[in-house]
Amino acid sequence: MSLHASSAPHAPPHGALAPLPGNADTGAAGLRQFLRFALGEVSYAVPIDLVREILEVPPTTAMPMMPSFVRGVMNLRGAVVPVIDLAARLGLPNTPLARRTAVVVVEVPQPPGDEGGNRADAQVLGVLVDAVHEVLETPEALIEPPPALGTRIAPRFIAGITRARGQFVTIVDLGQSLDSEELARMIAVELQD
Repeated sequence: MSLHASSAPHAPPHGALAPLPGNADTGAAGLRQFLRFALGEVSYAVPIDLVREILEVPPTTAMPMMPSFVRGVMNLRGAVVPVIDLAARLGLPNTPLARRTAVVVVEVPQPPGDEGGNRADAQVLGVLVDAVHEVLETPEALIEPPPALGTRIAPRFIAGITRARGQFVTIVDLGQSLDSEELARMIAVELQD
């Protein structure tokens, strides 16, 4: 199964909220598109324009001395791509491999540095999830900021919260949760132990 994201140029979203990672704005109506998926029994989402494709779980090679949320690396058409268990990274129980488990290949934007940071600098990662549900389209006005309390994951990993099919959907901030500099520091700590 494969899903290709749009290559629309990045622009800040409209509204009072801080810009969400990526630009999933679909036009003047202020609609945003997200890929909705499950971690356990809870719905999460990421901006669709950060998604490159969705795969059945491919064979992975475990890497020694990595944090537990790094499931290994996979071969994606000749490129070595790390596979991150998103649930474990967010502090939730590890994702068990099952029939509906999938790897969502994402491009994680890198923070601007001396070179400015752009899509060409994005880190490509495979994100392990329990199931992929749908492409969710929601008005920007219906995206709420993350609450300070009451979430299952750290608020810094949440870009916003919306609703779909009568339930809350947590929008994951991939730039925060999969920040390459922070991941590199965590790996360095594992190597020292």
